[in-house]
Amino acid sequence: MSYYSYTMIIRNIQNELLQCAKEYPAVTILGPRQSGKTTLSRMAFPSLGYCSLEDPDIRQNAINDPRGLLSEFPHGVILDEIQRVPQLLSYLQGLIDQQQTPGKFILTGSHQPEVHQAVSQSLAGRTAILELLPFSINELIQYKRPQQNAYEMIIQGFYPRLHENQLRPSRFYSSYIATYIERDVRALINLKDLTRFNEFLRLIAGRVGQLINYSSLANDIGVTSSTIKSWVSVLKASYILFELPPYFRNIRKRLVKSSKLYFTDVGLAAWLLGLQTAQQVQRDPLRGGLYENLMILEVVKKLLNQGQQPQLHFYRDSHGNEVDLLVTQGRKFSAIEIKSAKTFQPDFISGLKHFEAAISKTETVDKFVWYDGQEKTTYKDARVCNPLLHGMFTPSE
Repeated sequence: MSYYSYTMIIRNIQNELLQCAKEYPAVTILGPRQSGKTTLSRMAFPSLGYCSLEDPDIRQNAINDPRGLLSEFPHGVILDEIQRVPQLLSYLQGLIDQQQTPGKFILTGSHQPEVHQAVSQSLAGRTAILELLPFSINELIQYKRPQQNAYEMIIQGFYPRLHENQLRPSRFYSSYIATYIERDVRALINLKDLTRFNEFLRLIAGRVGQLINYSSLANDIGVTSSTIKSWVSVLKASYILFELPPYFRNIRKRLVKSSKLYFTDVGLAAWLLGLQTAQQVQRDPLRGGLYENLMILEVVKKLLNQGQQPQLHFYRDSHGNEVDLLVTQGRKFSAIEIKSAKTFQPDFISGLKHFEAAISKTETVDKFVWYDGQEKTTYKDARVCNPLLHGMFTPSE
C-alpha cells in the first residue's frame, strides 16, 4: 500500500516530531506494526530518501555493506524497521558525528528492547525517541465521518488501515495476528506451541483491566509462570500490550502491587473475545474492561503525541477501594474513575475519596468520573462527564 494512502490524516505527534528533527541529528519513532510510522515519516520529511529494512535484498545489502548503503543517501534517509539490522546504527553514529546535521536521519522500529539497546549503545545523545500508537479519537475526526459511539470504536479499533480502507475488523485482526504478532513473537523467543500462545492471547483479552495473576494464567494454559511472563514481556515489547502499574509511593496502607494489562488497540481485544458488533460489546460481561481499555489508551496516546512519557498508575488498597487511572504530574494527580454505565451513581466517587484521604497532605488531587451517559456535572468536587461527548479527546478540549 502506498504511504500516501492516508495523507489527509495529520498525526497529532507531527509537531513534536518536526521539533525534535530541528534539535537532533536523528529521530527514532517506535510503535506497533501498522501504526503509521512509515506514513508519518514520509509525510513529515518528503525530501529524505527512504530505505525499508524489511525488504530482504536491502536488508542483506545493509548487513554486507552498511557504509555503501548509507552512502546512497547523502542528503539523509528514513530507515524503516531498524531493528532488522541494529548493527547499522554503529555506522550511522560515525556519519552523525562527522556531520551533526539536524533531522538527517529518521529511524523507525517495532521492537522496543532491540531498538532501545542499539540506540543506547550507538546513538546516545544523538537521537530523540518518540512513540507512535494507532490513531487517536482526535485523529479519526479528520475523516469527517459520522461520530462513532464507544462500543463502535471498541469493535473497529484504531489501526490506520482499518479506517483508511474501511476494512472489516475481523479480517484485519485475523491477518494481523498471523502476519505480525506470531512472526514477531517467534523472532524474539523460541515459541514452540503456537496453539497455546493463541489461547494465552484470548485469556489475556478475557482478563483485560484485571490484576495480572501469572500462576492462574499458567495453570489455565498448561505452561510455567516464567513462560507467561516471557510472553507478556514480548507482547509489551512489540506494543501489543500496555501494562498499567499500581501506585503505592508514599502511602502506608496495604496496597495491591500487581499490575493490570490492557491492549494497545482495544479492537484486537474485542476480536480475540469473538465480539463482532457494538451491540455484543454492550451486552458482554467484559464491557467495563473494554471501555476502560478504550479510555486509558486515549490518555496514553495524548501524552505520547506530546512527546511525554506517561506517568500513569491505578490505585487499589487491600479493602478493594480503587481508582482506575492516576495521571501523575509532580505532586498533583488527576484521579479518574471510569464507568461504562449510562447513569451516574454517587458511589462512583468512593474510590476517589479513599485515594485522596490516603495520600500526603502536600499532594493534591483533581477528581474525575468518566462514564457513558449524557450529563456533564460536578458531584462533591468530582467532575463527571462522558469524554467522547464533552471534548476530552477532541480538538475543542
